[in-house]
Amino acid sequence: MKHAFVFPGQGSQHIGMGKEHYENSAFAKKLFEQANEILGFRLSDIMFNGSEDDLKQTNVTQPAVFMHSMIAFKSIDDARPDMVAGHSLGEFSALVANGTLSFEDALNLVSIRAQAMQKACEINPSTMAAVLGLADDKVEKICAEVQKETGEIVVPANYNCPGQLVISGSIKGIDIACERMKMAGAKRALVLPVGGAFHSPLMEPAKKELKAAIEKITFHQPTAHVYQNVVAKAVYDREEIKENLIEQLTGAVRWTQSVQSMIKDGAAKFTEVGPGKVLQGLILKIDNSMIVSGQN
Repeated sequence: MKHAFVFPGQGSQHIGMGKEHYENSAFAKKLFEQANEILGFRLSDIMFNGSEDDLKQTNVTQPAVFMHSMIAFKSIDDARPDMVAGHSLGEFSALVANGTLSFEDALNLVSIRAQAMQKACEINPSTMAAVLGLADDKVEKICAEVQKETGEIVVPANYNCPGQLVISGSIKGIDIACERMKMAGAKRALVLPVGGAFHSPLMEPAKKELKAAIEKITFHQPTAHVYQNVVAKAVYDREEIKENLIEQLTGAVRWTQSVQSMIKDGAAKFTEVGPGKVLQGLILKIDNSMIVSGQN
């Protein structure tokens, strides 16, 4: 039985996250202080005592979720995953867990990614919407039709589980697509409270910035395969991992397909490492025979 470690992305954050680790572990406290120094602001203070609005800022949320995941992972005795994966931002945590990236390099990249995404959102006001209860191929077809007819960007962004697909694009495009999804039989087509169209072509400016930063980083030989969002299959080659990480900003998060690939390759046990239980729920919706647990 293979054991997969999976790492959550933006949206799993909550006030107080990581505080217990900080107060009860000298190692965790040291890692948090190191992160505060690298980032140039006291991330730990915002995580432990900030407001919900403070924590929702992309340039804070992403390092916060990454930090919590890293502290949780490093608190597991003799952690040796057979395979790893992360949902969007969580892919950076996964690449530290399998030895591809150092903690310091990954945190720097997460910070650069978050700031670049924030800027891209300001350049192109945009949004995302969750479509529930409609087959993936129907959602894909409607997105393509709206794009062709209106010239607005609308693309599938997060394949979370069967019957749950998040779309991403311009505000006008998403509004039109949501109406069409409902007419096609979707149970819900709900615009999400996010700052922009993540995992869409509107993130191209951020992708260029992230690529420049990634090109300067040393990628090490991984100790376990990573199932990357854009390809939804096991990847071991360092150059391929690097390219997929760059493409992820504008490409879809194929989470359903990634989990299915891990199961096909022998995964029977999944541990979600980091804040929340979102991925555990999605995995059980993909295959309810899996053994799932959390480490936070």
